[in-house]
Amino acid sequence: MTSETHPRQLLLLRHAKAEHPDQIPDVQRPLSLVGRRQATQVGAGLAADGLVPDLVLCSASVRTRQTWELLRASLGAEPDVRYLDELYSAGSRGLVDLVRAVPAKVRTLLVIGHEPTMSQTATLLAGPRSDPGTLARVRVGVPTASWSLLEVADWAALDDGAATLRRLTIPT
Repeated sequence: MTSETHPRQLLLLRHAKAEHPDQIPDVQRPLSLVGRRQATQVGAGLAADGLVPDLVLCSASVRTRQTWELLRASLGAEPDVRYLDELYSAGSRGLVDLVRAVPAKVRTLLVIGHEPTMSQTATLLAGPRSDPGTLARVRVGVPTASWSLLEVADWAALDDGAATLRRLTIPT
């Protein structure tokens, strides 16, 4: 089987809704009650769609870690997870570099990060076979707890326009 018949799946998830308390640095902001509900729904939705990651790259911020923990609980799986400080401030090019380093054996990768990096990365990677409506929506940014699904032939060769943006799922 080739990667064309079974492409790798890249899931770009913006963290769930966070609180905005005074006197707390941005990196330490926790999830709100709405965000906790969103994260649980994302996990259940990914599981229902058969999109269980082999590997998770997660920003080290409090809200992304909490998003992952709640998502994982409803996902029903225990994939390898790497908490990366550099994901907190990574731009789209930095994120693509991190994805290029993912081992070839990983078939489904979940990245949990922040805006505008999540939408900009999906836009950057979306190639000519991408869904036009989804691409137009992603270009304007994505709300909390939304995730994009991109199909990728090879992590190491990932470049601008080299993926197919299939869909954007926005929580209800």
